[in-house]
Amino acid sequence: MKELSEVLKDWEAVIGLEIHTELTTLDTKMFCGCKIGHDDEPNTNVCPVCLGLPGALPVPNERAIEYIVKAGLATNCEIQKHSMFYRKHYFYPDMAKNFQTTQGPVAFAMHGRLDLEVTGRGAAERPECAFGDAEAESLASASANAVGLSTAMSRDLPEGPASGAGAFARPDHAGATSTMSQNDPVPEEAAEGTTSALAGMSGYDTANLAVPVRHEDGSYTVPIRILRIHMEEDAAKMVHVGGEEGRIGGAAESLIDYNRCGTPLIELVTEPDLRTPEEARLFMEKLRRIFLTLGISDCSMEKGSMRCDGNVSLRRRGSSRLGTKTELKNLNSFKALHDGLAYEICRQAEVLEEGGQIFQETRHWDPSKKRTIVMRVKETADDYRLFPDPDLAPYDLTDEWIDSVRAKLPELPDQKAARFEDAFGLSAYDARHLVEHRETADFFEACMELAGDEAAKLAKPVANLVINDVTAYLNAQDGVKLADTALSPARAVALVKLVAADAISSKQGKEVFAAILEEDKDPEAIVAERGMEQVSDTGAIEAV
Repeated sequence: MKELSEVLKDWEAVIGLEIHTELTTLDTKMFCGCKIGHDDEPNTNVCPVCLGLPGALPVPNERAIEYIVKAGLATNCEIQKHSMFYRKHYFYPDMAKNFQTTQGPVAFAMHGRLDLEVTGRGAAERPECAFGDAEAESLASASANAVGLSTAMSRDLPEGPASGAGAFARPDHAGATSTMSQNDPVPEEAAEGTTSALAGMSGYDTANLAVPVRHEDGSYTVPIRILRIHMEEDAAKMVHVGGEEGRIGGAAESLIDYNRCGTPLIELVTEPDLRTPEEARLFMEKLRRIFLTLGISDCSMEKGSMRCDGNVSLRRRGSSRLGTKTELKNLNSFKALHDGLAYEICRQAEVLEEGGQIFQETRHWDPSKKRTIVMRVKETADDYRLFPDPDLAPYDLTDEWIDSVRAKLPELPDQKAARFEDAFGLSAYDARHLVEHRETADFFEACMELAGDEAAKLAKPVANLVINDVTAYLNAQDGVKLADTALSPARAVALVKLVAADAISSKQGKEVFAAILEEDKDPEAIVAERGMEQVSDTGAIEAV
């Protein structure tokens, strides 16, 4: 196969992501009072509701809806005041009731956007021909011609003011009355919101579409639109015994743990705005940082509480007609997302250039063999037989309630990075890297508080220490948290001051940094014990 860089000169990759995130910081499941505890003894956190037994009625978890509204606000989405739950039918043992409760055409959060800063070698994946005014037409045609469940629902499942009638208030799991009204007559403004939400799925004005902008250093900023964030419930966990790498292929038997079944799960669906595997990787990294900051999930990709499906198709440069897409299912690491998409782009190009045909199918990325494998033919909206859930009333969110959720939002990573630039004079690069992890951002901020009047002077060397030395140490120590090491903010500031005052050299500073971690001593004590302090007084040197 050709290399990715060669393929992307002739072919445009059209990529969209579906990112699933379990709301693991909640105490109970989405529609029942069962505890969320995936690591507990299998099949112990279950009840008639999450097992789908006849006569069991679901009760929505209000805190879960608060969490999805937080996610929508943090990703610049429009919060939809009126929405409904639907039943999405499929027959697989990981969902005992044979349908998944999800949302219909209108989700709680729709039409958002995140901007990505693509730098370094990753920026080189997008060729020069993929910049300019023509990109607006590329984005518009990809969105307008996209084939998927979201567009099918908006076309075939109109969701409007006729969806609910009557009135009642439903309690949450704690017994408190919800501040959200269910099944009330839909206000006129809510009906208008429903119409605009659906219209936004098919209306694409190229004049108003933001396009990627290349900077002088080769980096670029690319806006990625978010189509929707909807609420659904997770499926059970299947354990395949005897298969390679625990997968179903070749397995002797499969075991099912329904503890995970019914866990609140939000799914974010992007527009098909991504054009390189690196952009896909960066988008997921940025989203993970936001969700961790919000505190709505542990976002553990290893444990499966955050996972991604990547949809990709190819078309010739300049063409407005979309190719047939394939979906890479359950990618559970940033590397898997990047490498899986890169391989699939090159595979599709090879098939098309040899006169072959791409089939709409779901594929699995095998990291050991570094290739994708066919899993099944992709389902369509008709296969799911979607219809409104008769056991769940439509939801109407009030402006007051939405504003109360907005007031709870913490400072988000981009906001923190901008503040670091303004307050401490850091470069955009340094600020962005500091906020990549919450513990390094908090550590840097604690250092600046201790620095006091010298904060502006010490900000750059402290940032360098955190970004380079601290990060390298933590990466080399599997599972070690910065708070558990011997390096405190006070010791970091003291070390930086010693180097800034020329008491020790930069090389000696690295030696002292290592000694702090190994010996749990203050930097001044280490310098004194080792006789490392430099003499910079000219008179003293001449006397010697």
